[in-house]
Amino acid sequence: MNTHKIISKIFRKIILIVLINFLTFFIYAQQTTKITLVKANDLKYDKRLGENIQRLIGNVILKHDTTYLYCDSAYWNEITNSFDGFGNVHIKVSDTLDIYGDILNYNGNTKIAELHKNVKLIDKRAILTTDILIYDRKTRIAHYFTGGKIVDDENVLTSKIGYYFTDRKEAFFKDSVVLVNPKYIMNSDTLMYNTVNETAFFYGPSTIVSEENYIYCENGWYNTQTDKSQFKKNAYLINNEQTLRGDSLYYDRVRGYGEAYDNVSIIDTVQDMIITGNYGEFLRKKGYAFVTDSALAILTDKNDSLFLHADTLIINFDSTQTAKNLFAYYKAKFFRRNIQGMCDSLVYKLQDSTINLYNEPVLWSNENQLTADSIKIIISNNEIDSMAMFNSSFIISKDDTASFNQVKGRNMIGYFKNNELSKIQVTGNCETIYFVREEDGNIIGINKALSANMMIFLLNNDIQTITYIDKPNAVLYPEKDLTQEELFIRGFKWIEDKRPLNKSDIFKR
Repeated sequence: MNTHKIISKIFRKIILIVLINFLTFFIYAQQTTKITLVKANDLKYDKRLGENIQRLIGNVILKHDTTYLYCDSAYWNEITNSFDGFGNVHIKVSDTLDIYGDILNYNGNTKIAELHKNVKLIDKRAILTTDILIYDRKTRIAHYFTGGKIVDDENVLTSKIGYYFTDRKEAFFKDSVVLVNPKYIMNSDTLMYNTVNETAFFYGPSTIVSEENYIYCENGWYNTQTDKSQFKKNAYLINNEQTLRGDSLYYDRVRGYGEAYDNVSIIDTVQDMIITGNYGEFLRKKGYAFVTDSALAILTDKNDSLFLHADTLIINFDSTQTAKNLFAYYKAKFFRRNIQGMCDSLVYKLQDSTINLYNEPVLWSNENQLTADSIKIIISNNEIDSMAMFNSSFIISKDDTASFNQVKGRNMIGYFKNNELSKIQVTGNCETIYFVREEDGNIIGINKALSANMMIFLLNNDIQTITYIDKPNAVLYPEKDLTQEELFIRGFKWIEDKRPLNKSDIFKR
């Protein structure tokens, strides 16, 4: 149900109540009770005031049913069962409800009181003030249409139009609604407020502004006693540089805890990062947030954005609420035009621009597949600067449909230029298999080499030269002299089928 339908439903309910009372008046007019005079210092009749009008002066007390009506003076018409009261007007509705004003028009047949100037309605829960107030004793509804204010223990609520249901202790406000609390300020187009549990219900565009955050929604509720709330329809919460969105948001201000459902997004303008999913939590005091269920992180860049998916994405923040790290658990997979990768767990240290891949990490850079026990990527100026591979490092690139160039070593450091691998330093137990070809593509031989260390130089992602350092042992074999097993270094594993070729592929297992 949209906001307009909800508002229309509320107004229809109010109109229905008025119509019922209107019909009741005509059906049961004969059962109406008369206004009676309890006390007045002086009673006068002046024909100039009108037929059947008596003037009551001084300490006037009138009674209608169980309700007492007080004023300094009055014009009382017994025939029409009505009166106008002036000065220090007071309607004693019940032990818990009193209404005050300067001028009163009261109709005993309709039981409707209209008060003007310095009007104040007081019950145990709240005080309502306005210039003009209409109170219906049958429905126990008070309403104003020229602006009013309700004050309770902590809140001050103002609007142009208001309806106060005195028996239910609920108020309905419309047009320029403002609720001021010591901790925040609410603004709304349409709002319902319960003075018992001090809960505000939103039925139109609404904002909540505090020192901590800014909240917007078009439907929802906020309990001002417990500081717990639920927001729906275009709802979002802005906390410093982060924005939390969702089809439905739950927020606990005391705990600094937010929960989001469906179409969830966390936007960080400092890190140019967007995280989306279908469920998320934000814990401000503990300094972290997470998103799961189709979780996706987009690290935006004008040249090439990175798209990262995992079962769960977690961000943690420092004391200034600045994002420090992005964690991806489990089955992380990412795509960027010039580099793609996958691993079980990933940590992106946002403040020093490093990405760490753990548990069977794989990187693809153009024609190269890179694997190791763990991989560290260093980014500078939104471009890949270098990369470190630790333990069982392996680089594979396809030579043709059935053969592969391979480099293996204990550790490797790769250097990038314009986001492309340009140099690789290999240290410890180095092995290579490299297919040497003529310019026309005909094979010359297969170079197999062992060395303690080596340096590889690349151009346009193709190996140009390999420099073997410390005890090299290299042999160029004719192709026919090597068996199929001898064409692969131990630990070879080609997993091109798992490579994400576009940003949608990161969701493929």
